[in-house]
Amino acid sequence: MVKKKQKIILPPDLPPEVPDEEVEVSDEDLDFVDQHSDYANFMSKIDTPSLTKHVSRVADANEGALELLYEKKLRKKLENKEKEENTLEVDPIDALPLKTADGQLYYRRVVKEPKEAAEESGESIKDPALVKPTKAEKRLKTKKLRKEAKKQAKEEEVQQTPQEEVLDEVKKDLTAEEANEKKKYKFAELGTTLLADPESNIRLLKEMLEISKDGDSTIVILGLKSLLAVFKDIIPGYRIRLPTEKEQEMKVSKDVKKMRFYESTLLSAYKAYVQKLVALQQQTVYQQVATRCLCTLLAAVPHFNYHESLLAAVVKDISSQDDVIRKLCCSAVKSLFTNEGKHGGEVTVEAVRRIAELVKSHNCQLHPDSLEVFLSLSFDEDLGKPERSDMDKKAKYKKFKKRKGSEESNQKPENDRKKSRKELMSKTREEVNADYKAVSSDQDPQERRKMQSQTLSAVFQTFFRVLKHTVQPRSEGSVHGAFGSHPLLDPCLNGIGKFAHLIDLDFMADLMQCLRKLAGNGNKSVDSSDNSSCQLTVSERLRCCIVAFKVMRNNLDALNVDLQEFFIQLYNLILKYQPGRDDGDLLAEALKIMLCDERQHDMQRAAAFIKRLATFALCFRPAESMAALVTVKHLLQKNAKCRNLLENDAGGGSVAGAIAKFQPQVLDPNLCGALASVLWELNLLMKHYHPSVSSIASTISTMNANTNQVFRVHASPQQAYTELVKENESFATPSAIKRANKRKGSNSASVQGSDLNSSGEIDENVVRSKLSEHFALLRDINENERLRSEMDLTRQSLNLYETFKKKRKTRSD
Repeated sequence: MVKKKQKIILPPDLPPEVPDEEVEVSDEDLDFVDQHSDYANFMSKIDTPSLTKHVSRVADANEGALELLYEKKLRKKLENKEKEENTLEVDPIDALPLKTADGQLYYRRVVKEPKEAAEESGESIKDPALVKPTKAEKRLKTKKLRKEAKKQAKEEEVQQTPQEEVLDEVKKDLTAEEANEKKKYKFAELGTTLLADPESNIRLLKEMLEISKDGDSTIVILGLKSLLAVFKDIIPGYRIRLPTEKEQEMKVSKDVKKMRFYESTLLSAYKAYVQKLVALQQQTVYQQVATRCLCTLLAAVPHFNYHESLLAAVVKDISSQDDVIRKLCCSAVKSLFTNEGKHGGEVTVEAVRRIAELVKSHNCQLHPDSLEVFLSLSFDEDLGKPERSDMDKKAKYKKFKKRKGSEESNQKPENDRKKSRKELMSKTREEVNADYKAVSSDQDPQERRKMQSQTLSAVFQTFFRVLKHTVQPRSEGSVHGAFGSHPLLDPCLNGIGKFAHLIDLDFMADLMQCLRKLAGNGNKSVDSSDNSSCQLTVSERLRCCIVAFKVMRNNLDALNVDLQEFFIQLYNLILKYQPGRDDGDLLAEALKIMLCDERQHDMQRAAAFIKRLATFALCFRPAESMAALVTVKHLLQKNAKCRNLLENDAGGGSVAGAIAKFQPQVLDPNLCGALASVLWELNLLMKHYHPSVSSIASTISTMNANTNQVFRVHASPQQAYTELVKENESFATPSAIKRANKRKGSNSASVQGSDLNSSGEIDENVVRSKLSEHFALLRDINENERLRSEMDLTRQSLNLYETFKKKRKTRSD
């Protein structure tokens, strides 16, 4: 290896020497020195030998000694460099440096090993005493070297890698947090500048979109929310129409160019934002945030561009199993229906059609909330009726045409110039009217009527599809959906009841037929040929009866429908009602609409309902009993002849009717003969533990058939039911009060509470077990009687067969 030449640093040149003879000293200098000789006394105390050691230029110094001094300095510098090359500086962590009096730091150094020095210099150390090793020695040496290398690698991994990994992770976390903070501040800065002056800073929208493409979920969510706030504020109140190619080629002013650039940039950024929301809606991490942004935009700016994409994304999740997403989508659609002034009704028509397509594609297996949004729609009252003005105009036009034809046959045509002038005037007026409609904020009544009719047709098309799906028979192996067998039936019936006055009379017969089948669902004796898709509950069948009566009442002038079957269904559903399972409010509403209206009922039917409701009042809770007794009071007040049920003659009730015997098992109320019975239930109801029930039972029992006294009814069945339900929340029965008073004297209060809570359950279980045993015994007795009768028949047949054989043998003999 060739050694590099070291540069020799030469000392600086000495200044030129001036002889003492040439030095000129003035008299003033001498006088000054003489006057101030006292100040120069310190010069006598200076140690000149020690100074001459460090100072090279000394008076009367030998030049050879001076050269030696410089050579010594150079040697020291070279020695120090060699030492630095042959030594290693110690890490300050391992050994602290030394600080001199001058304030300089000197770091400790360690002499290098000969192997390391040789490796750095590139020269190999050769020892002539070494002998060449054998193959076995080489193998042992290589094994030892491998083992040592493995140990060193393990030690390095144990000592160095964890520290390095932890430091790297900490550095990455710190850098990521700093970057996230910077992005957050950037969002805030860009948003404030955009809101301050959107026209000049519209380009910042693209920068915000780029930042929101980050991989961190927090930054993405923050970007979506920031962009939502910005778009809600800067989107104009009109729909943007981009200029065509011809319009772009035209010369326009700077303001127009600026406005076109602003609108195009806003529209492109908004399109990218909507597409990103629709894409993120498919990911579970961003699903709720993206849906919230879409619903907020649809409710805030339904008039703006790309509202079709927003509506499609929202309606798609209107029946989601996630409660948060479903409620957000339903509230957004309801806001569209209630705030039609923002979009003029166009988005309402589109939303209703999309929901109808969704119901059709999912075969009516959606969440009930997806159809309940239709209840927030509002229509004009005269939408279902033809306009009189249009009819008058058509009639006048026909008359005018006839008159004009008769005149033209007698007179010659007028001048062609006048006709062309009139045509031009009419065209200009039409153009002006069209421009005025486009500019004015008021909606044209004809267009509004047209859009409402389209919306109504789509709504009723959906309702009829749900009814048809419920009525259709279903196979045995069919599986119900996630929301039940017929989840859309309740909102469908509610919607039909709300918009019953707008139904077209052409569909009325089919509608009543469907309602009749649904109300009779599960009652095989009424309609044995009907095989519906599934058994409806009592509440759903009651709702069908209520809707049928609402439709009939709203279209009373145009309908002539027999509602006898609905009365039969209500008569049978009263006994199938269960308080915990079925809705009592629906039962009270059915009693109010079907029995407590202004119609005059048949005497036999009224008596049957009076008897059935009195029996019902004995079996159920006070709220249901109160609703039933209020209905009984209404019926007795309207039908004076039915008050004979209150009399206890020798022959029972009034036997003047065609049927002289009461048959409660008959399904038809007109044929059960209820007038031949007596309201003995009132005597028990007068002793009811609830004061409201006992008081109304006592007032009903005082009614007389001979007197014309008018009893005032204070409330409808619905009002009585709701009031008593609220009252029962704080009402305690006398038996419960007595049990509580008896248990007050017991030793432990904890045992008292457990007995109070569990006493009712134990009694119910005991009663249930006893009744089950009793009915099982009765069933066994009936089965034994049937088997005995069959056995007797078989015995008789066997005896006949034996006698036949004997006779045959005798004949053969």
